[in-house]
Amino acid sequence: MKKGYLFTIFSILIYSYCFGQDPTFSQFYANRLYLNPAFAGTAKCPTLTMNYRNQWPGIDNSFITYSASFDQQIDAINGGIGVQLMTDRAGEGVLNTTSAAFMYSYQFRVNRKFSIRAGFQATIFQKSIDVSNLRFGDMIDARRGFVYQSQEQIKNDKVIYPDFSFGLIGFSKKLYFGAAVHHLSSPDEGFLDQAILEQRITGHFGAKLPLGFRHEDMSWSPNVIFQLQGAAMELNVGAYFTKGPVVFGLWNRSGNNRDAIIMLLGLEQDQFKVGYSYDFTTSALNGQTGGSHEISLAYTFRCRRKKVRFETISCPSF
Repeated sequence: MKKGYLFTIFSILIYSYCFGQDPTFSQFYANRLYLNPAFAGTAKCPTLTMNYRNQWPGIDNSFITYSASFDQQIDAINGGIGVQLMTDRAGEGVLNTTSAAFMYSYQFRVNRKFSIRAGFQATIFQKSIDVSNLRFGDMIDARRGFVYQSQEQIKNDKVIYPDFSFGLIGFSKKLYFGAAVHHLSSPDEGFLDQAILEQRITGHFGAKLPLGFRHEDMSWSPNVIFQLQGAAMELNVGAYFTKGPVVFGLWNRSGNNRDAIIMLLGLEQDQFKVGYSYDFTTSALNGQTGGSHEISLAYTFRCRRKKVRFETISCPSF
């Protein structure tokens, strides 16, 4: 019965006049292309990144997201390119979203200490529903639960639509900041009625600073990330602390309501990076969600070091 009611809630959300929201990641800079398309090509060499997030596993594994991306700097075009594939599963596979994005960023130098990078993104989305797992009110028997055959007729179980995004970042040797707007056209992703995918507006600011003069391999990085999508507001405030190859991160996520405390542990070794984070739920759902688990893997390919034409961003790895 618990699962049945959960599916009913998802059905209502899908078929009502509603506004869509994007998945949320806690390892923001481990999935930097998702945060802002202007990050495409900002690593010194080509980079392959994979991300996995299981949000609220205590509620029947309701939200699971996979992401894979690749980006590299190309001096001939004064910028970088990136591609990202992502799939998001909600409601035990009732609602599935798959996307493929291509990004191009252009960098120009303002002066010897400050540069700006602009990023453009084009994406194809496919959103689908598993009709066999939907539950409707006319299927319920007062005593026996979901036992009847629904009379609802669902003919369109898949929608495909294009989407576009834009971002900017500015950075010096120690500071970086940026802003991005995803879903510029606010596309309609509804199956029957209108369901607008609202614009996701992101602002982020951070720094990477040494932690004492005697410890050259130690640094810390304070960060603020603000996101707004429709009526949903999210403010992330936190910091990373690095000692040699080990990175520790601590964040507080808040917004319309209390949300979560995020703890992260990462390891950077040569060309390889791996990170794990856990979200401790602090909202009214505390004790029911099972928190959120996130894993990131990244591999930076070796490349020939050329004479530096542009400054690179000293942003966190996770």
